[in-house]
Amino acid sequence: MPVPARRLPSWAWVTGLTAAALVMVAVLAVRAERGPQPTASARPEPSASASAKPSASPEESKPAAVPDGSGTGRRIVYSLDQRRVWLVDASDASRRSFTVWPGTVSPSPGTYTVGTRREAATGTDGVEIEHIVYFTVESGVNIAFSNAVDGSSPPPPASGVQTGGIRMRMADGDAVWEFGTAGTTVAVVD
Repeated sequence: MPVPARRLPSWAWVTGLTAAALVMVAVLAVRAERGPQPTASARPEPSASASAKPSASPEESKPAAVPDGSGTGRRIVYSLDQRRVWLVDASDASRRSFTVWPGTVSPSPGTYTVGTRREAATGTDGVEIEHIVYFTVESGVNIAFSNAVDGSSPPPPASGVQTGGIRMRMADGDAVWEFGTAGTTVAVVD
C-alpha cells in the first residue's frame, strides 16, 4: 500500500510567504534609498526653462559654490541655468547641493518664501509625488520642489501640459522637506 504524501501545514506556508515578503520589502527599501539608477530613459530632457542638464559626472561629487547674488542667511537657492539647488545655513555655508529636473514653467529670478507644503499628491504629469514645497506661482502654474514617490525622474510632459514641479532624487526631496519649512527663503538665480 502506497504511503500518502504529507501536506505542509498552513502555518508553514504563511511563515514562508511572510519571510519572502519581508526580504522583498528590504530589497526594495535598499533600492529606494539609493535613488534612481541612471538609464537612457531616466536622463532629463531639455525643457523651455533651462539649458544645462543634470549629470552624475565627477562635478556631481565636488561641492558646487553657492551662486553670487543669491542673498545671505538660511535659504534654498535654485539656479535656473545650472539646474541645481543648494540648501544654505544661517552662516552662508552650503549644507547640501544637488541637480534637479525642472518643469516646463520656471520661476522668474528673485526671492520667494516657502508657503504651502504638502506630503503627497499627483503631479500635473500624472506621477505620484511627495514632499511638495511650494514657493511661487508663475503664469498660473504652481512652482514647487518635489520628488517622485517611485524615485524616477519626470517623464516628458504631454503636449501642451505646463508643469511647475522642480523634481529631485528621493534623498534630496527628503532634505528639502526637512529644510524648507514654511517661511524659508527661496532665492532663484539665473
